[in-house]
Amino acid sequence: MRKSVGVLAVVVLAMFVLTGCATLYPVGGAYTEVKVPSVMGDGKDISYSKVGVSKCTTILSLVATGDASIEAAVKNGDIKTIKYVDWSAKNILGIYGEYTTTVYGD
Repeated sequence: MRKSVGVLAVVVLAMFVLTGCATLYPVGGAYTEVKVPSVMGDGKDISYSKVGVSKCTTILSLVATGDASIEAAVKNGDIKTIKYVDWSAKNILGIYGEYTTTVYGD
């Protein structure tokens, strides 16, 4: 019992040590689910007729697959003119992560 409590304490401590405090988006040590905007152009015209999405996933922070680039989202949505871009992240204890780029345009 004591051994498992010690292992849990080490894992929690490592989680806090390995997560940096200066990031581009808010990060939760145990759970993260955020949406972050990225304005393109003048930011005045946010009307759009097409949406493209690209996504990548990670497992155990060891294996990551997919293409969450703006280029892939533009291709997936058949977008010619980008109006704006949103980015979202979901991560659960570093076990499973999902990162999505959404492009809005015409």
